[in-house]
Amino acid sequence: MKRILPLIFLIFSQFSFSQNLAKQFIPDIVSLFPNVRDVAISPNGKEVMFSAQSVMGNLSTIITVTKNGKQWNKPKVASFSGQYFDLEPFFSNDGLKLFFVSKRPLDATTTEVKDFDIWYVERQTLDSEWSEAKNLGSPINTEHGEFYPSIAENGNFYFTRDDPTLGKKDDLYVSEFINSTYTEPKALPDTINSEGYEYNAFVAPNESYILFGSYNRKDGFGSGDIYISYNSENGWTEAKNLGNTINTDKMDYCPFVKNDVLYFTSKLDNTKTDFKMSLSIKELLQEFNKYDNGLSRLYQVSMDVIAD
Repeated sequence: MKRILPLIFLIFSQFSFSQNLAKQFIPDIVSLFPNVRDVAISPNGKEVMFSAQSVMGNLSTIITVTKNGKQWNKPKVASFSGQYFDLEPFFSNDGLKLFFVSKRPLDATTTEVKDFDIWYVERQTLDSEWSEAKNLGSPINTEHGEFYPSIAENGNFYFTRDDPTLGKKDDLYVSEFINSTYTEPKALPDTINSEGYEYNAFVAPNESYILFGSYNRKDGFGSGDIYISYNSENGWTEAKNLGNTINTDKMDYCPFVKNDVLYFTSKLDNTKTDFKMSLSIKELLQEFNKYDNGLSRLYQVSMDVIAD
């Protein structure tokens, strides 16, 4: 069996999050919305999609932003979104299909809202309009909630499922893509899944590693953290916390990797609690509207893939 390339993050544990290499991602666009999460970047790098949500999270819409040269255009509501609670987009390898999560009705003739399912849209070319949304169906979608699609190069489909009948919280699953058909999904092993919450998995295109979110583990820094597991000859290794230069004492989640850059969502809060003198209205609003004000924001940090 081929050796798996280890993933080496540029992490220096002696620094705090605010001192490390993590940077804001498209802050002028992200700051237009109360909460922004789960970024997806098209294979050619010219299109970004993310979920924009209301302050309380009861409204969620997928936003698309395209690029001309080095300039990002104004954000738009994706053509297939804006009517229902939609989130968590993921592009196919050729950019001609987009998977996402929605609570929309299965049948356009009814207003009955379903649980969370994984849906998809298609387009003929990269410049074409997206099709009408289609439900991915079984065996991936069930009567339970399915979330956060991530697809390997071989078509294997990773996602989150909330199945309360198992007596556990959210777990990560994979449906192998064999003979152009998705097989019955299987839960990932206990080296990844636990009795708590596992969610928001991003799998490397060659399945050499998987990044995912987990809530309030013993080795966590508080709230949700991002973890990594490697695909070794003996299976998935014991998941490890990415450390405090990625994770904070707030919610850190929704990893996505492209071109050796880790993108993720954080509710990092660097707003001040006291000042040497009273603030003016202008100064107060500036503090309230800081990028890292505790709302969901997008960040990026460099990473290296080093051959062993």
